[in-house]
Amino acid sequence: MNFGRAFDSVADLYAEVRPGYLPALFDDLVAMGALGPLKAVLEVGCGAGQATEDLARRSGRVVAIDPGERLISNARRGVSAESVSFIVSTFENFDATSASFDLIASAQAWHWVDPEVGFTKAASMLRPDGCLAIFGHVPMMVPEALQPAFRAAFDTYWPGAWGQSPPQSWYLPEGPVSSMVAATRLFRPAEHRGYSWTWTFDPDLFGRYLRTDSSYHVLAEAPRFALFDALSAAIADQGGTYDSAWETHLYVARKA
Repeated sequence: MNFGRAFDSVADLYAEVRPGYLPALFDDLVAMGALGPLKAVLEVGCGAGQATEDLARRSGRVVAIDPGERLISNARRGVSAESVSFIVSTFENFDATSASFDLIASAQAWHWVDPEVGFTKAASMLRPDGCLAIFGHVPMMVPEALQPAFRAAFDTYWPGAWGQSPPQSWYLPEGPVSSMVAATRLFRPAEHRGYSWTWTFDPDLFGRYLRTDSSYHVLAEAPRFALFDALSAAIADQGGTYDSAWETHLYVARKA
């Protein structure tokens, strides 16, 4: 199964519950010279448009691509900027003939791009001094009060999974992004920025969010949804809300 394509099966839910990005991240892209009123941007893996509107507000035009037809439909409905063109395509299959961009940005999606293709193709599509920006959200440790109930739920429905680093850890500073960029020798060393924030879940929102997390699709449907219900019930039992700590990490690499 291509877990990256699982998002399109829950496109409406993805549009409703997936968070956007802090304005500070886009302000930093402007300060770095990666965004500006005359900049042409390619957004790789736009999803339902969680970053698209902010990119459009700070650039001249945006071409936003995603392989999910339903996600693209949601993005078209949700993004008001007239300077955005939406295309259903993977980055690998995107027609780059004569394409020229100042910024290629990918929010929570570059880990789905074939590394044997992605960096080389990005460099070929960027204008001189253009930038590649890779960013994503990472959930932090579950609060101590919730850990026993969460662990019991995982032990019941997904034995061995509790305590493993979430797939989103790919975006952490100790993850592979900076070294992957450096290994290509096509870009200057990546600049990193980190942002901390809190997302407050109630049981319903948490269960709905989990249904958009493709990493759970390795589980069969019955234990997957039973796990979601058990985790949501644990939040209800602990007072009904859960302040979840998150970090967002941004990497900006200028074309060499």
